[in-house]
Amino acid sequence: MVMIEVFDPAMCCSTGVCGPSVDPALASFAADLDWLSTQGLEVRRFNLSQEPGEFATRSEVHRLLSDKGEGALPVVMVEGAVVSDGRYPSRDELAAWVGMDIATSPAPAGGCCGDTTETADTGCCGDTTETADTGCCGDTTETADTATSGESTGCCG
Repeated sequence: MVMIEVFDPAMCCSTGVCGPSVDPALASFAADLDWLSTQGLEVRRFNLSQEPGEFATRSEVHRLLSDKGEGALPVVMVEGAVVSDGRYPSRDELAAWVGMDIATSPAPAGGCCGDTTETADTGCCGDTTETADTGCCGDTTETADTATSGESTGCCG
């Protein structure tokens, strides 16, 4: 089984997808890692504020931090080799690094943000980012029909 390890900068929680203003790149990356897990890959994330020992004991991560500071984070490793640092990679890049073809990989069942189309079974709103406060994809503003009815449909406009 292929192992992907992510060494994240200090964040409030393990994914960074929390709080009142969620970074869309973090939400998308969290969804991409979840997708890799559903494909049978082992994914491990380490948060600098919660697991600093992992950063100190990994020679490549320690070297990058010494050379570049926290700007080196996040560091992404596949099978122990650094494949990316300083940015969150795309799903296409992640798939390529582990030898997967996105076009032939099955889409995740249920759950939002598995693809970029809205479907009845997922309730996804078309974007690839999921917000922590609403649990839906894309913009966090309510649509006109939900604002007038006063009820939230759980989907964003």
